[in-house]
Amino acid sequence: MMNWEQLLSLKRFGDTNKRLRKEQNETRLGFEVDYDRIIFSSAFRSLQDKTQVIPLSKTDFVHTRLTHSLEVSVVGRSLGRLAGQKILEKHPQLEKTHAYKMNDFGAIVAAAALAHDIGNPPFGHSGEKAIGEYFSHGHGKRFKDELSPKEYQDLIKFEGNANGFKILTQNKPGISGGLRLSYATLGAFIKYPKESLPHKPSQNIADKKFGFFQTEKEIFEEVASELGLIKTGKDGDISYYRHPLAFLVEAADDICYTIIDFEDGINLGLIDEDYALEYLIKLVKDNINTGKYNSLTNTADRLSYLRALAINTLITEAVETFLKNEDAILSGSFHQGLLDKSKYEAQIDDIIKISIEKIYQSEEVISKEIAGYKMLSHLLDTYTEALLPLKAEEYSNFNKLVLKSVPNLAYLQEENSVYRRLLEICSHTASLTDGFTVASFEKYKGIKL
Repeated sequence: MMNWEQLLSLKRFGDTNKRLRKEQNETRLGFEVDYDRIIFSSAFRSLQDKTQVIPLSKTDFVHTRLTHSLEVSVVGRSLGRLAGQKILEKHPQLEKTHAYKMNDFGAIVAAAALAHDIGNPPFGHSGEKAIGEYFSHGHGKRFKDELSPKEYQDLIKFEGNANGFKILTQNKPGISGGLRLSYATLGAFIKYPKESLPHKPSQNIADKKFGFFQTEKEIFEEVASELGLIKTGKDGDISYYRHPLAFLVEAADDICYTIIDFEDGINLGLIDEDYALEYLIKLVKDNINTGKYNSLTNTADRLSYLRALAINTLITEAVETFLKNEDAILSGSFHQGLLDKSKYEAQIDDIIKISIEKIYQSEEVISKEIAGYKMLSHLLDTYTEALLPLKAEEYSNFNKLVLKSVPNLAYLQEENSVYRRLLEICSHTASLTDGFTVASFEKYKGIKL
């Protein structure tokens, strides 16, 4: 059974002394410092030009990964505070003995939620697939025999969540421990606390993907040990049950993309307004103030009211589900997302189904994802040939020029590990914004100066 005192650890990478909650400066708590460090990071800034719904959208109201992440953090803060209030009532020693407050839970979930997309490549989930398929079906397949099975799996199933953990924790020359976030925030961030192999999808939602690359294996195990996560891996394979607050981070993301992507589709004209309002009304029918709703005279105001009400409805229910199942979550026997247990599951599924059909599979999205696929594959070819030429004598002047144009990859010339070189190339490519990916592709193809 996991326990909250360990799960709320304020420890950071490199600490030699235990950080106690009762000794924290109330004006700037450690968990709030986590939020600040993420906000000021360059990786977070790059989300302003990364796809949420429509790649390279020219409209001013469509969400980017950055605005999506900010909204998820706000929803996450509410989820954390509401759950934290009840957890402290149930476990009063957390406050009386250790001085934890309701807002601590909100701050942890908000920081983890803020970072939840920080490792995602350009062009959305198709960007992940483009990187993975470069190594499974493309020119990158030539490296397979030089990698261990787990190293190769990291590449062919390149995972934005694992890349996010890498960004938050990786050691670089002169920088130890990445952003040095508290282990509680890192634990809440990790939706899939396992390595890439064995790949055994199960009824446990935490097995759906993986949460760290082989390069971050040691820091992951240190975090898991400090937090007291329950180990599930066998025969040397690394796998754990989730940190309980990871369920709230996931719920915040699920709530936002379900409702707000749907709203974007309506604003873009991809989903019929009257049809969409009808679906949202079904979701909030138990809580809607019909008098207020009918007093709103235009669709935009009605949509805004229903969106806010839908988010609040799902927040309330997600917290209720979390608290009802707290013991199962702490023991590692709860294996579903909080929204999977929702009494509004049918309405949520209807909204997601329409979003897939009308937005994610719209002609505009598909055409830009196709272009993104080709551009990312070309960039990976360019970078791998510059750092790992087929033959030593083929180290051309063009390759030298490429490395000069990407100084944060050039240092890898001294790195002997093929895996580390390839993973850094992937991580660098994933760090690019949609717009910079286009500009880099045009530069290396000689299309544009």
